[in-house]
Amino acid sequence: MVATASPATRRGWRRYSSRTFYLFVAPWVLGFGLLTALPLVYALGISLTNFNGVSDRWRWVGLRNYAELLGDTDAIASLLRTLAYTAIAVPLTVGGGLGLAVLLNRRLKAVGLFRTIFFLPSVVPVVAMAIMWKLIFNRDAGILNAILEKISVTPISWLVDPNAFYALIILTLWGLGGGMVIMLAALQGVPSELEEAALVDGASRWRVFRHITVPMISPVIFFQVVTGVIASFQVIIQPLLLAQTNQVGRVAEVPQSTHLFMVQVYQEFFSGNRYGYGSAMLWMFFLVILAVTLVVLRSSRLWVYYEVDGEADR
Repeated sequence: MVATASPATRRGWRRYSSRTFYLFVAPWVLGFGLLTALPLVYALGISLTNFNGVSDRWRWVGLRNYAELLGDTDAIASLLRTLAYTAIAVPLTVGGGLGLAVLLNRRLKAVGLFRTIFFLPSVVPVVAMAIMWKLIFNRDAGILNAILEKISVTPISWLVDPNAFYALIILTLWGLGGGMVIMLAALQGVPSELEEAALVDGASRWRVFRHITVPMISPVIFFQVVTGVIASFQVIIQPLLLAQTNQVGRVAEVPQSTHLFMVQVYQEFFSGNRYGYGSAMLWMFFLVILAVTLVVLRSSRLWVYYEVDGEADR
């Protein structure tokens, strides 16, 4: 039996014209146009010039910036480091968030307190978090080396190559709480009857988790992977704040191991005043992120399980 709207309801909806719809969506459309679409078009135009951000004596250079970018060994090396960082950070953050969620998805005493403790670091502003960890990683006065010294480990220079990359990974893992909350909500949505039935049939806890729990929450894991990939590609504040500073408080030099692509873009913009070349880098980076995201989307057919099949709806 198909439910139909009553005549009174249909008459009520007819009072709202199409102009009402456009009125409600207008704030979003204006925000997208002025804050997203227009800057993108402007950056595309700038990428085809030699604009330096200061002088009005700029000229059209066409695709010269893009051709130079393809032969820029520093930019390519920073892109490869970004890919390596993403390949390491995303599995660790997604897996770590899932692991914490599994541990805290139990009936324990003060479990709410533990969930809050693990979640709090994810709401700390990234600038404050990076500065705090820079103090922790300090070779001479950092608490991390002080702990290592207690177990007879020589002090480690965390903020220089090659250890700076490991310090950046540790800093990234500090914010597992946000992913933990999302994974915890997904775990609590898994029907307990399925898990209990599998246990009764003789399945081990690990087999239940692998063959029932993970497939049931695979759409949430997929969401975490996609957003994690996009976010890790755009990391810039953490490497800059972890870098050594000069006497006036400015970043002296970012270690090579944490010299990611966005750091290279930052230097082209604000150190080299090459706004045209920097804009070309950002557009090429956008295409790289889009390509990687599409690959992840295509791979979802192999491991993401949806309770409602798309063909069954048609």
